[in-house]
Amino acid sequence: MTVAEIDSQSVGRGPASTRRIDEEHLAELFDAFRGCSAGSDQAVALHEQIVTAAMPLAQNIAQRFAGRGEDMDDLNQVACVGLLQAIDRFDAEKGRGFVAYAVPTVMGEIRRYFRDHAWSTRVPRRLKDLTVAVNRVTDDLAQRLGRSPTAAEIAAEIGAEPGEVIEALAARSAYQPASLDTPLDLAGEGSGATLADTLGEEDGELAKSERYLLLRPLLERVPERERHILMLRFFEEKSQSEIAREIGVSQVHVSRLLARTLAELRSRLIDE
Repeated sequence: MTVAEIDSQSVGRGPASTRRIDEEHLAELFDAFRGCSAGSDQAVALHEQIVTAAMPLAQNIAQRFAGRGEDMDDLNQVACVGLLQAIDRFDAEKGRGFVAYAVPTVMGEIRRYFRDHAWSTRVPRRLKDLTVAVNRVTDDLAQRLGRSPTAAEIAAEIGAEPGEVIEALAARSAYQPASLDTPLDLAGEGSGATLADTLGEEDGELAKSERYLLLRPLLERVPERERHILMLRFFEEKSQSEIAREIGVSQVHVSRLLARTLAELRSRLIDE
């Protein structure tokens, strides 16, 4: 398949954030990309088409993290970094669809961003900006004065009120919370317990039960062959090649059937 032929099958031309992911089309793009010489003009063009076709996935994942105190442009940028990593590392021969591979990769990148850069509690943007200004001038003032500057001196330096500086200094504690590895035996009793030991654990079976109740009526509406493929893939954990041999079709056809069926299930879950 040529670049022109693939481009003619591209996903909808509406705004990226409202488009659905065409997994079958992505599979075709990856198939063609694997057949290209590395670094060739065709490979570069196909890579760009894969990024364009998959971009709504990154944007949709970033949108899930909206309202947590971080700018959406920053979240979209981080999601795009995760998407590019997923595209470069994806190997269709391992029998996993691209979306199933990319989602945890992109979400992991965003979670790392929150872990490394975000504030632990909701802090108004005004205070965040003021805290940055306070941090910027505090060390310089300390060197010039030969001592730690007062709130009034910092306020005069950045053109703010002393009360605002005090508020910003208090807000800094929200940026670097106590580690879960912090020992609880601060008095030196030597118990070895940490803050993490006081946290409860999620019951994974509850989540499984919820997913089962949601999926069961949807699976009953899936055609018998596609439902059989899903059972072989996710319950018997067979590879796509093994499934292909069992039902008498090609591995690529199995991949496309899986991608299409999963996309339909996701769409029905959202609609219902």
